[in-house]
Amino acid sequence: MEENSQYLQRAVAKILSVLELPSLETFTDQNREISQVVSPKSVAERLQATIEPRLSRTAAMAMTREHSLEPEPSKIDDTLVSAPMGSLYEVTRLRNLRSNPNAKSGPRVVEDFISKGKVSEAEAEELFHIFSTSLNHYLWGGIALVHENLASVRQSSSLLLAAILSVTALHIPGRGKTFDVCYAELIALVCDSMFERYHVLDGIRGLCIGAFWLSDVSWKLSGHAVRIATELNLHQSYSRAIRGSQEHIEGARLWYFLYVCDHHFSIAYGRPPVIHENEIITHHERFLELPTITQADLRLHSQVALFLILTRVYNTFGADIQQTLSEESLVRLRHFNIDLDSWRIKWEPLLAPNRYVLSYPAKGVILHLNFGKLQVGALALRGMTHPSDLIPDRRELVGTAINCAMGILQMVLEDMDVRTSVVGVPIYLSTMITYSAVFLLKVHQKWGYFKIGTDPVLVRDLVTRIITLLTEVRAGERHLTGHIAVGLTKMLDRFTAWEEHEQSHAQHIPESRQGRDQTDQTGYDYPVDYSSFAWSGSELPFYDKNYLPIGFFDVLAPTFDVGNGDHR
Repeated sequence: MEENSQYLQRAVAKILSVLELPSLETFTDQNREISQVVSPKSVAERLQATIEPRLSRTAAMAMTREHSLEPEPSKIDDTLVSAPMGSLYEVTRLRNLRSNPNAKSGPRVVEDFISKGKVSEAEAEELFHIFSTSLNHYLWGGIALVHENLASVRQSSSLLLAAILSVTALHIPGRGKTFDVCYAELIALVCDSMFERYHVLDGIRGLCIGAFWLSDVSWKLSGHAVRIATELNLHQSYSRAIRGSQEHIEGARLWYFLYVCDHHFSIAYGRPPVIHENEIITHHERFLELPTITQADLRLHSQVALFLILTRVYNTFGADIQQTLSEESLVRLRHFNIDLDSWRIKWEPLLAPNRYVLSYPAKGVILHLNFGKLQVGALALRGMTHPSDLIPDRRELVGTAINCAMGILQMVLEDMDVRTSVVGVPIYLSTMITYSAVFLLKVHQKWGYFKIGTDPVLVRDLVTRIITLLTEVRAGERHLTGHIAVGLTKMLDRFTAWEEHEQSHAQHIPESRQGRDQTDQTGYDYPVDYSSFAWSGSELPFYDKNYLPIGFFDVLAPTFDVGNGDHR
């Protein structure tokens, strides 16, 4: 009988665990009621769900109450101005109305894809070491990782673990199988996290790490991370940290990290950012007055300051990529360029070299300055259909954009600290490189006849050298560098074919016609086959936004249609 009683107790404990009810010891004579009657069928379904694969689980809405004591009357006044859902939780005490604000660590017993033998512990240790001493420091000095060893990560968050190993395997040649295993695990964990009630900060960090490097899911992971962060009230951490709460400093730091992650991809995709520019963001430098601030914080907040400017550009001119800017708007663009110059003057001297990425922090400021000015100046061409609109102010802005695009490519090619970072820096640098190369090719093809652009020989040389660099760097086969090289090669080949066609065509135009064209540019009929920029047959279409986000600032996109036709 005693043995049967022990079996029964273990069975009941298992049922309570699966149903997320209090442990057996809490059911004393003074607390016998369970807030919800659960049918045997429901119990069976939930027990079965624990052994089924993730994708075949049957969901059931949990309406269980918290088993903690009701709040004391003296504490009720503190919640009078809480959000409406807070009042609903206070009355019902239903667990599914809130995330667990006290969840600070992951499961105590580690059971993950390493313990299951999908990835060996030795390989996981190797990948973690590479991430912590290299890739992690491109995320502004290590904001994304607060653990010193793999064991600590495994104890904290399987999602963070999967993100770190996936991203690292992506960068190492010959680790394709490991990447596939880790990536599949990451996606499964992300899917599970969508409906989990309790979250930890390391789960958010894992989502951000994935967003910064995994191009096909970057936008989705970024948005999911922001949603979880708001459930954990990280948007409230700043005000509490400023008031002296040490425990909220990390939450505020992570909120700024999310802001940058969100804006890296929203601006590039041409989509409205999720996190808005409220006092937390506009007054972000107050956070830097706290005594625990490091170089990592300075690097991160330089990005916050940058995206404050670029977001104003987006909000000012909207996402209508066919709207031509007025002369008044051109003046505003020049002011934004001045803001970007001021940003560089302020932040570049503050960013010290990093032992792992050398002087990349300060040089990254120059890259971002050039990319910001490229995006701003490119807007001057937006919606342009007639050469008569090429007034001097517009030409000046476009000229600045062209110089900045060339500056980005030259810096990537010639500065060793930047050149070696091509494999390592998050995909935003890949966007910079690709956008710069394509912008130069497009501008010359569309507007070169009207003396806008630069020497096509120089452009071709820069793009060719970029292709060579991206082809020669060592990375995993799924890394973007190889795909970009393939795409740019096809685009450059078609650009060259177009040039040869134009030169041949010009030789057969009568001199009288050439004279009319030069004196009356407004009547020029552009002999441009825009579909020649289509990447038919490419493994990675350039305009596949899952890989290379080109949105709001791709001002020439409507002109260069993407189809399946070859150059005619």
